[in-house]
Amino acid sequence: MVKIVLLLYRRPDLSADEFRRHWHARHRPLLERLPGLRRLVLNDVLPGPAGAPGACDGIAEDWFDSPDAMQAAFAAAEGQAVAANFLDLSRLQLLVLDEREVPLPGAAAH
Repeated sequence: MVKIVLLLYRRPDLSADEFRRHWHARHRPLLERLPGLRRLVLNDVLPGPAGAPGACDGIAEDWFDSPDAMQAAFAAAEGQAVAANFLDLSRLQLLVLDEREVPLPGAAAH
């Protein structure tokens, strides 16, 4: 399985709350329709110590069976519908990862 991690930055004209509302209420349903999507995690980046802004506004994690399945999902009509007009695309960062979870002794599985 492969995972893509996207570091998301909001458009400068959007507040953090406007960004989160759009991401969760309007963008997430489009993501959920992606063919072959196996898992989806949306991470809201919170302010750091003393209210310092986070490095980005959100981190998305999308899991697919393979790099080919990921490419097919975004090439499909559903993938084309995932227009990210609420993002600053000039700052978007995308990583394709092969995640390997390390079981820790005594840790509960999730």
